[in-house]
Amino acid sequence: MDQLDPHARYASEIEGKTILITGGTGSFGTAVTEALLKYQPKKVIVFSRDEQKQFDMGNRFDDPRLAFVIGDVRDRQTVDYAMEGVDYVFHAAALKQVVTGEFFPHELVKTNVLGSHNVIHSAIDHNVARVVVLSSDKASNPICVMGMTKALMERTMIAAAASRGKGKTVVCATRYGNVLYTRGSVVPHLIGRIKQGKSLTVTDPAMTRFFMTLTESLDLVLFALTSGKPGEIYVRKAPVTTIENLVAAISEIFEYDQPIEEIGVRPGEKVEEYLISREERLRAIDHGDYYSITPEILGEEFPAYYFKGEVETQIPPEGYNSANAKQLTKDEVKEMLLALPEFAIELAAYRKQ
Repeated sequence: MDQLDPHARYASEIEGKTILITGGTGSFGTAVTEALLKYQPKKVIVFSRDEQKQFDMGNRFDDPRLAFVIGDVRDRQTVDYAMEGVDYVFHAAALKQVVTGEFFPHELVKTNVLGSHNVIHSAIDHNVARVVVLSSDKASNPICVMGMTKALMERTMIAAAASRGKGKTVVCATRYGNVLYTRGSVVPHLIGRIKQGKSLTVTDPAMTRFFMTLTESLDLVLFALTSGKPGEIYVRKAPVTTIENLVAAISEIFEYDQPIEEIGVRPGEKVEEYLISREERLRAIDHGDYYSITPEILGEEFPAYYFKGEVETQIPPEGYNSANAKQLTKDEVKEMLLALPEFAIELAAYRKQ
């Protein structure tokens, strides 16, 4: 892999293509746009509801190959408009705040399930070559509304792949843990509290979570885009840390000595997360840095996906979860954080105060 450009091997697949990114003004959308523009696409279309963020993003990149569409994935007509002439789709638009979802489940259904149905079927109707939908570890063994709607999005993707007939569209998914330093994630939240001089809050110190960088998340979606098979879900092998280690690492880096306040597990949260459930492990295939989960419903297009018995992987019998995956030490967490450009910028600014 090119250390200067970890995604360079995907360049030939991107060159000359028109790519639509739903939810394109979010953390993932901005990062994938920046990556894609390096590889000579014909056009990158950013689809989102946020007019101001589109304006800011246009000024930041100032690239004639970048186009913007104001719209909501709930509106099929606008999705169809954005889909004209598109080769590839990254579907990142979602409502994903766990606690909010417990109070407004109907809104998450409208966006995460019905909106995803609009995107997937619009892509099929427009003969788009490939669609990658972005899911979450919370979709595996879900207990929260967000996870349930992401699980339904995955099933919508699988059903579309199984019933696509002779259409050319390949639809697959990726499943993430926590992507470090994305909007609304735990690291910027904790740094925000440090800036305000407040205590650092943790839900449960023993809670474990999968973590990956934005670069690693981009590699996962580009792998799925170029190698994905219909109906499959792709998972990147990711390290784990306890919330206690994460908070301690940030406190030590910032030399912050305010107390740590335990506030308890919030509605919809689990102490551990699954990237692959106990049942899914029987359909999982090891690809080195990744696993793929093959679809459970099989049509005439899927003869290669019939498995009798267990596929050989290193996944434990209980599934691939944040309690049995490789756990980072506090020092390893520090090293991971200090390698993040956004974290380094915040740290430098804090030290100047």
